This record gives sequence, structure tokens and C-alpha cells, in this order.
Amino acid sequence: MQNPSDPAGQLDVNLGIELQDDLEGDTLREECGVFGIFGHPEASAITALGLHALQHRGQEAAGIVSFDGSRFHSERRLGLVGDTFSRREVIERLPGIMAVGHVRYSTTGATILRNVQPLFAELNAGGFAVGHNGNLTNGLTLRRELVKNGAMMQSTTDTEVILHLVAQSKRSRFIDRFIEALRAIEGAYSLVSLTNKKLVGARDPLGIRPLVLGDLDGCPILTSETCALDMIGAKYVRDVEPGEIVVFDEEGAHSHKPFPPKPPRPCIFEYIYFSRPDSIVGGRSVYEVRKAFGAQLARESHVEVDVVVPVPDSGVPAAVGYSQHSGVPFELGIIRNHYVGRTFIQPTQSVRELGVRMKHSANRAAIEGKRIILIDDSLVRGTTSKKIVRMMRDAGAREVHFRLASPPILYPDYYGIDLPDRGGLLAATHTLEEMRDIIGADSLAFLSIDGMYRAMGEPGRDPANPKFSDHCFTGAYPTHLTDQTQVEPQPRQLSLLAEAS
Repeated sequence: MQNPSDPAGQLDVNLGIELQDDLEGDTLREECGVFGIFGHPEASAITALGLHALQHRGQEAAGIVSFDGSRFHSERRLGLVGDTFSRREVIERLPGIMAVGHVRYSTTGATILRNVQPLFAELNAGGFAVGHNGNLTNGLTLRRELVKNGAMMQSTTDTEVILHLVAQSKRSRFIDRFIEALRAIEGAYSLVSLTNKKLVGARDPLGIRPLVLGDLDGCPILTSETCALDMIGAKYVRDVEPGEIVVFDEEGAHSHKPFPPKPPRPCIFEYIYFSRPDSIVGGRSVYEVRKAFGAQLARESHVEVDVVVPVPDSGVPAAVGYSQHSGVPFELGIIRNHYVGRTFIQPTQSVRELGVRMKHSANRAAIEGKRIILIDDSLVRGTTSKKIVRMMRDAGAREVHFRLASPPILYPDYYGIDLPDRGGLLAATHTLEEMRDIIGADSLAFLSIDGMYRAMGEPGRDPANPKFSDHCFTGAYPTHLTDQTQVEPQPRQLSLLAEAS
């Protein structure tokens, strides 16, 4: 975290012991991705392919649980999907015609094997596996109550709370037990669950996290994004509605809507950053929305420049939109190295100075002697932005202007986005001019909140009825924040047994 009085030169200091933290200080960390399929003879292989398509939503761990008619089978590993699930022998250890899978970025709970999803428990009615995208805003409070009543927690994730709530319900039917558990939780969730008879999906009542329904040769699929359906050649059927529970079993499909209807509030960051550009989210093309953000940015804050340069990869669609609207040529002034993984190097100052070039390199031929405008999706701490501006100047750029295709991030998130508290958010602790000076740009501008809404096809933001979860910009959180309002302080991450994984 940094203090508002820190000089610009101190921004790079004490931001962690990993080079990765320093290089990706401006990056919104991914959430998680879920996938489930029912009735397919190659369920686990299909699930693995779907998880490949969702890899952008979480790169720290992946897991699949299948059911073969008599036994559940689980494979959960740290690392990328391809590190484990591209091997035939692994898929062969996951037999059955139904499976659920999960890719994880840890927003709640450390990155240890016990936290890798789908989580599995043996209940009195049989096995139950669950994968969760999102965060529960009363997860720690519920956890404390469950432990007080005798529950033994094996992970540090809020998802395990759902397992215990289902297990403790006295209802006779599974679906009623599941609904009772969902009534107790607050926050954001898209869930895929597997029992010995059913594939179950659920979406939170506000629809903060996405979940879509697809079909592959008559077999139903539940997944976070439509890009996973495209990967396996499945057709999109519809979005799971906010507050809806969908169940697939041998008798067919069933829909339950146990919650009072509310105006949906999907997460705006699905459009700004999280979802893949080729996905359709809430009926909107993510790629077209990001282009519209860029075009609106050009309307609001254009300056005379020679070229528009995206910060790859997330800034590319917005830069295309900016270029098309402004008429300024689009150039790849920064080349990204896609083969840089999580790099653990002793973070000496000299190595940190060189480290950003491992991921981004200046394309001198496109920028030398020119006035450039850099387009990125968002700004968190400002560390990477500062290094990229310096890289552009070192490569000969005459002027460097910085534009962000989203409003300033002023508030932390509690629904599955890994953001610092307010003290670590550059825009929350500095004025626009201070931020411009810190990153070293000739000018700096953000997309306005009303402009963001207009790019989404809305007339602007209605404070009485906002159409999206935009709390990171406005502070208007769409649900109760029970864990944050407890008198007794509760850590956002629990610390349990450390173990090799």
C-alpha cells in the first residue's frame, strides 16, 4: 500500500517480493471460471476443453470432478489447465457422463491445493461437488457461525461455506437443501454443482457474476462465458437468469426461481476486462462494447496525436474504437511477450527496472519521433503504467498521452475482483494531476461514468437504478457487506495449516 504523501519514486518500493506483483500492479486480477456438462460420454474431456477457453479467468489452479454412475472422481492441481488436463491418462482417471470444472484465481483463500475447486463432500444423500465464481460478502460471518456449531473446515475459501450449509439443511429433497443454503448467503456467485444424479447451476439474485446455458449434441452445458461454448462447438441457448437455479437430470431440465425478482446488476468489469473479447455477455458483444468505450473516450478527451497505441492485450479493442472514431492511425507500438509466466526473481531495483521488458517491448519503428496516445482498460496502482510511459519515451516518443477506457477506480471490491483497499488505489489517493505526474504522461484522462453507460447503450447512469454493479467507481455496493461491517475485525483471508502442494 502507498501513502498519498509518498513521492513518485517510492511507488515501486515495497510492493511485494515477487516480480509479478510489480509488473502487474495495474492489472485487475481475474476472477474464476466454471464449467459443467451432463450426459456426454466424454464429459471430462469436454470440460477440460471448456476450461482451456476460460483460462483467462484464473491461472493459479484448475480442477475437474466427474461421476461415473457409482463413484466420483476428482483431479485438482495448481497451475494452468494444460499443465494437467491435456494428458490422456488424467482424463482417463475422470470417467463418467457428467462433470464439473473450475479455473481459479484466489480472491478468498490462499493458493494451496486444499482450496482448489471444485470442492467435494460426502453428504448423507450422496456426493456433492461445487465450483464457485464470485465472493460471498457474508462468508466469513457464516463460517464463524458454522465452526462455532461444530463444523470442521478443510479449506480457507468461502465456497466451503456452501457445502456446509447444504449438509446441515434438514430438508428432504436436495434442491430444497440447495435453495435453503443459497438463501443464507450474500454477495456474488455463479455455481456449478454435481450430485450423483444432477448437474445444478445457480446465479446470484442480482446476476453480478455471469452464467450461460449451452447445448452440445443434446447435452446441456453450464459455463461462465460463451467463448467456452465456441471452443467445443456447442450452441448458446440462453443466459441463466439472475436468481435462477437450473437442474439437469435423467428426467430433463428444471428451472427454479426461489428469490423475489430484483433489477439485475451485472458486473461492469466483465465488459471492461474480465470476459474474453469474443464472448457475448448479457446479449452484448464484449469486443464491440470495448470498442465503444474507446470511441466514447475519443469523444471526451481527444488530443492531437500521430498514432493510437494499445497497452496489450486488454487495451486493444478500446484502442481500435478510439482510432476509428478519431481517425488517428492505430499502431502496435508495444509488443507483448505471451510466453512470460509467473516469474520469481529477487526484486532488486535493477531487475525490476528491466522486468517490465520481459512482458512488454517497445516497437521503436512505430513510435519514434511521434506523439502517441496510450490506451489501457484501467489503472489500479500505477506501477506498470509508469514503466510503459517511460519505455515509450526511451523509444523516442515525442509526446505520451495516457487514456483509460474506464472511470477511476476509487473503491475496493468484495465480489471476486482482487483489488487493494482504498489506500492502494492510485485514483483514490491522488488527484488527476498527481496521477499524471506519477506515471510521467503529458496528459491523463479516464472515461466518465456517464460515458461508460452511454457506450453500453444506456442514456447515462441513473443513480436511483444503476443498471450495472459499478461500485468500484461509485461506492454504490449492490448487496450487504456483512463481513465488512462486523464490530469484531475479520481477516479477508483465513490462515490455516500450511502444507506442501
